[in-house]
Amino acid sequence: MAAKVALITGASSGIGYETALAFAREGTHIIATARRLERLSELEHAIHQLPAGHGDILIVAGDVTSAESMQAAVQQGLEHFGRLDILVANAGLGHRGAITEAEWSDIKTLLRTNIDGVLHSIRAAVPAMRQSGGGHIITISSVVYNLVAPYAAIYSASKAFVTSLAQSLRLELEGDHIQVTDVLVGRTHTEFNEKRLGGGKRTGGGVPTMTPDRVAAAIIKATHTRQKTVILRLFDRLLIWGNIFVPGLIGRLAKKQYG
Repeated sequence: MAAKVALITGASSGIGYETALAFAREGTHIIATARRLERLSELEHAIHQLPAGHGDILIVAGDVTSAESMQAAVQQGLEHFGRLDILVANAGLGHRGAITEAEWSDIKTLLRTNIDGVLHSIRAAVPAMRQSGGGHIITISSVVYNLVAPYAAIYSASKAFVTSLAQSLRLELEGDHIQVTDVLVGRTHTEFNEKRLGGGKRTGGGVPTMTPDRVAAAIIKATHTRQKTVILRLFDRLLIWGNIFVPGLIGRLAKKQYG
């Protein structure tokens, strides 16, 4: 059987980088896209150093905020590998700041990346998956998607969009044999905080942090088990439940973290 092919956005660091490595280790070919081509070259080198039997990699400089850029990435992947089976819509940004005082340029950048970027990636990938007879879309959302989150509301709202989109898309695409998995990620040790837009104090302590390779392993597992929703830790599950049953309390705790 032909090896599967996965397109990963935001593959130059963090969860995207580790997910590309994890897929390559099991023999899946990778189309890795991000804006930083030099960082993608580091990923390419790391994959070529894996033991025999690893998947191949095609690196493509691309920007998820551009529909044309994502369509070009998919087209280059098809020309190189001949198919597309998996999309990991991972590229995203964080934001910290008051809703009314935040710089509009930061808000616009976040929404174009976290919302438009996911849409552009999916809309580019689905026609190629249909040609391959099916596929699997992995959306990367957050455990704060339903959080009452003072000073983090714009980011949380963008992830609420992603989760809602995944739930609806799952029903729209079931006739095309395309699975959709929404991964609700908790706090992870990556460059995410350093690249976060807006002001606000540094995130407070008391919240457990996991490594990006743990998230990558969960993404790989989801492609085998076809889970609809992935929540990695009990702490993350409790946070989601807490915002359902005691949102006011969770909101006050979040204000101490994000204010």
